[in-house]
Amino acid sequence: MPSVGAKPVYALVGTDSFLQLLKLREILAILPPDVQRTDLDGEKADLAEVLDECRSFAMFGGGKLVVVRNADDFITRFREQLEDYCAKPSDSATLILRCESLPKNQRIYKAIAKTGQVEECTPPGERMLGKWITDHARAGHRVQIAPQAAEQLAQLIGADLGKLDTEIAKLALLADGKTIQPQHVAEIVTFQREQKMWDMTNALAAGDTTEALRRWRHLLATEPSSEFRAVTWMGMWLENVRKALALKRQGMNPFTIAQQLKIWPRENVQPFFKTAEELGEAGVARALDLLATVDRQSKSGVGEASTNVERFILELAV
Repeated sequence: MPSVGAKPVYALVGTDSFLQLLKLREILAILPPDVQRTDLDGEKADLAEVLDECRSFAMFGGGKLVVVRNADDFITRFREQLEDYCAKPSDSATLILRCESLPKNQRIYKAIAKTGQVEECTPPGERMLGKWITDHARAGHRVQIAPQAAEQLAQLIGADLGKLDTEIAKLALLADGKTIQPQHVAEIVTFQREQKMWDMTNALAAGDTTEALRRWRHLLATEPSSEFRAVTWMGMWLENVRKALALKRQGMNPFTIAQQLKIWPRENVQPFFKTAEELGEAGVARALDLLATVDRQSKSGVGEASTNVERFILELAV
């Protein structure tokens, strides 16, 4: 295997994109820094393409990481072959299947659990949300948060873990090494700031690169921590765009889709669907691939995070 601590196969199961991305980062952290990563779309990927990537040798010896997003359909189409692969996985690659569901009574679940690991990416319930905020603040941001402040965040934002992560990052800067208190939450949790990121992504999808860059630089100037959260935010945004297009194909109306995907406030709904139509499925897939490259480069020290995001904006427009 590429690393002593890494499993050869993972299934990241759940509808919460943030938790999947968080778990993916945890896996990346135990892989060699020079691991060769390939991202594939499970709705279009062929079995041979995926297995060839897993079984071929990495060019620079750091092992291979193969991530299949939207893997539900991929698993359905190639269930038996994947069961066989999981029984005898490649010893030089890590395969990650990102899917929304994987019943425990299915053979594929048991096969992955035997040689690899199944990670449940399900948001905590209302009663456990405050504890999740406390734990994530400590583990993800190295900051303590008072119980009252955690509950206040839970009430203000709910179980939208991506938004909670963004706000905790801001609060950590404001607290400056001290415990986050309720007054910090009252001071910094403003949904208007997130509107700036919406405006940037909408300009990007509309093909207005100049405006997207202007908004990104303004966001950096007003909120420097944005450079460390932009990739996660844009990854979740693109995942929502992909899900919206899929739900629309199934005949679901925009209002119901917006409710299901928690697109808010209301004035963001129309621009979001306009963005989704302008990008299309092919555009979303390309954007996700570009974003994965940017994220990998930032983590490996290739360029500044803010500069890498600018490059993503420019390359997406090409």
